[in-house]
Amino acid sequence: MSLRSVLLLAIVLPVMAGLAWAQESGERRLAVLADVEGAIGPPAAHHIETVLETARERGAELVILRIDTPGGLATSMRDIISDILASPIPVVGYVAPPGARAASAGTYILYATSVAAMAPGTNLGAATPVQMGGGLPGLPSFDEKEKKEGKDGSDGEGNEEAAEKTAPAGDAMSAKMVNDAVAFIRSLAERYDRNADWAEKAVREAASLSANAALKERVIEIVAPDVASLLDDLDGRRVRVGENWRTLATGNIAVETVEPSLMTRLLALITNPNVAFILMMIGVYGLIFEFSNPGSIGPGVAGVICLILGLYALNQLPLDYAGLALVGLGVILMVAEAFVPAFGALGVGGIAAFLIGAGMLIDTDVPAYQISWTVIGAMALLGIAVLLFVVGYVVRAYRRRVHTGKEEMVASMAHVLDWRAGEGHVWVHGERWQARGPSELEPGQTVRVDAVDGLTLVVTPETGAAATPAHPARET
Repeated sequence: MSLRSVLLLAIVLPVMAGLAWAQESGERRLAVLADVEGAIGPPAAHHIETVLETARERGAELVILRIDTPGGLATSMRDIISDILASPIPVVGYVAPPGARAASAGTYILYATSVAAMAPGTNLGAATPVQMGGGLPGLPSFDEKEKKEGKDGSDGEGNEEAAEKTAPAGDAMSAKMVNDAVAFIRSLAERYDRNADWAEKAVREAASLSANAALKERVIEIVAPDVASLLDDLDGRRVRVGENWRTLATGNIAVETVEPSLMTRLLALITNPNVAFILMMIGVYGLIFEFSNPGSIGPGVAGVICLILGLYALNQLPLDYAGLALVGLGVILMVAEAFVPAFGALGVGGIAAFLIGAGMLIDTDVPAYQISWTVIGAMALLGIAVLLFVVGYVVRAYRRRVHTGKEEMVASMAHVLDWRAGEGHVWVHGERWQARGPSELEPGQTVRVDAVDGLTLVVTPETGAAATPAHPARET
């Protein structure tokens, strides 16, 4: 091979390799896939925020949120929607696999995505807001009555003021919530040219749709059995991203699944209301043990860690502060029973306050974010067990003979060492004491201590079996 040929190969081969790498890199676009499963809460919001940030850093073509949720907290739902709307990357909402649902908060999230898709055998809807601390408002009760009379107080067009004038206070609050939810979901529907009327119906009447019915009603854009089919349908589709429009290129695209991070998993664990409640109680009891036994260190450290984690988790949840105050009062009363014995009065009041407060601690009717009565009962039984132990200890302490101070000397047996004219010395508890008593006492006689007068014992003769001294006399 000539020198010219070698030089030619040295130039051509790197160029061809570079072109091949560039072509492959251009074709290997990325789609980020993330699952949104279970109740919508702080963990889901944190996970989606992380997914969107990862997609932006990786320069992904789009993000697919595979949704299967019964709903959740309104605050977390709005955080998720804000992140989706602010994302510079198209977000596709995909209700899957078959049998999944996007109910309640899931419907709002689906409406917020650039493209809404569903798998066959799935459903969405039932987006009526759940009133904090109450039941399902649905359509306010007064609203149905007004409709029958032809005087609807809330027509879906923002006529909230008229509704408030005709509704009782509780119904007015329900009307506010429903009207706010209607305005929110209609704005999302109008943003992506979806069926806003059905969206309002999903809020006011808790309406639901299957996948094919949703496609027919223009609630979603695509019905796809799996992710591969979804990507085929998305290829070449023009979608809105923020205030701009983009054409998706999803042919031959790589799909990368982003799993929840360790922080998200930890957040999901501790924001379970039952776990948060247990952590808080462990923290309280750990601190009580530390204060009762200074220097133990271990229970105090564990208690502080559990208490901080529990309070952090509760801070992420919709709290009823009256319930929190009652729980705190209950704990304080139970602790006070240990230090200020009231023979159970403080403890019983503490347990009652604790049970009532725990029942109303989480201010939502979302089942996934309510404290189980089983957990509340277990914590109450633990409190009762501690209370019984404390009361029993106090009763036993009151019945126990005193072992210190001058009271401990009373009723003790002593041995007369010397005696003259009603005075002398006795031997008791290994010590020589000055004593006074009847003049007829004699050395070696067993006497009983009746009182302590300064440094002098008042004694009387002891007869019978008890005359044997508890502390043998020492000869002097």
